[in-house]
Amino acid sequence: MASNRTLVEAVREALSEELARDDSVVVYGQDVAVDGGVFRATQGLAETYPERVYDAPVAESGIVGLGVGLAAVGLRPVPEIQFSGFAFQAFHQIQQHVARLHSRTRGTLSCPMTLRTPYGGGIRALEHHSESYEAGYAHIPGLKVVIPSGPADAKGLLASAIRDPDPVLFLEPMRIYRAFREEVPEGDHLVPIGEARVVDPGEDVTVVAWGAMLREARRAAGAVDASVELIDARSISPLDTETITDSVRKTGRCVVVHEAPRSGGMGAEVAARIGEEAFFYLEAPVERVAGYDVPYPLFAREEAYLPDRERILAGIERAIET
Repeated sequence: MASNRTLVEAVREALSEELARDDSVVVYGQDVAVDGGVFRATQGLAETYPERVYDAPVAESGIVGLGVGLAAVGLRPVPEIQFSGFAFQAFHQIQQHVARLHSRTRGTLSCPMTLRTPYGGGIRALEHHSESYEAGYAHIPGLKVVIPSGPADAKGLLASAIRDPDPVLFLEPMRIYRAFREEVPEGDHLVPIGEARVVDPGEDVTVVAWGAMLREARRAAGAVDASVELIDARSISPLDTETITDSVRKTGRCVVVHEAPRSGGMGAEVAARIGEEAFFYLEAPVERVAGYDVPYPLFAREEAYLPDRERILAGIERAIET
């Protein structure tokens, strides 16, 4: 059985089912209880689980630091940061404590925390509300980073993250929270962390994207006169190198699409791994279609910043024509 859900509805469903399945799961963050979260991802949960869904002060460092203590005593905290741009206020907690608890205690303690936060641009938000910093978090050993691109994966990846023994940063592309609906399996539904998904098979060029950029990449792929193999990376760390390089060995060409700034972004990491594992199969340099190396602009320039169908299409055509 499956139900038609938006991404934010799928997130809420996963949280509700994990709260029902495991008494050690606790959900907290600014306004997640009374108001149901800034995007209403937790709406109604506090009414069903008043002892395990609660509001926290506006203090990102405290929200994340509290999770370390909760995890150390055997709970599975699922805190929410209202926007990923404010997670920088807790970056030291994530890097120095959340990701290191297991190694610091020589395996005695683990930190099964799932830190949820909306990320990315596209909703004409204020400054500091639209950052894409997945590459920075992927650089932290001990921390897993996942990004769903649709409702079914959102539910399955979130359930897997909450059950994971290690800390997981769950970045939710707010641009597509309510952009479309798709069938989401009812009941227990798990999507393994660390496995990319071949969305559409193809023969001429590989396109790798994630989050909200997957929809734009698919629009571009549908407009080009070539057979495009579209891959949703969906797990940023660990990254599924095998699925990507297997595809490149077949097509000989690759375009990586992300909305984070180009320099030092995950596109560079994907290109490096292709160079290490599939260099002799390449027919053209790996193309990167990304945001620009500037602070995320205010909404008047947002559309010019984000990769769209035309920019991705141009990247695919460059890869094919080289």
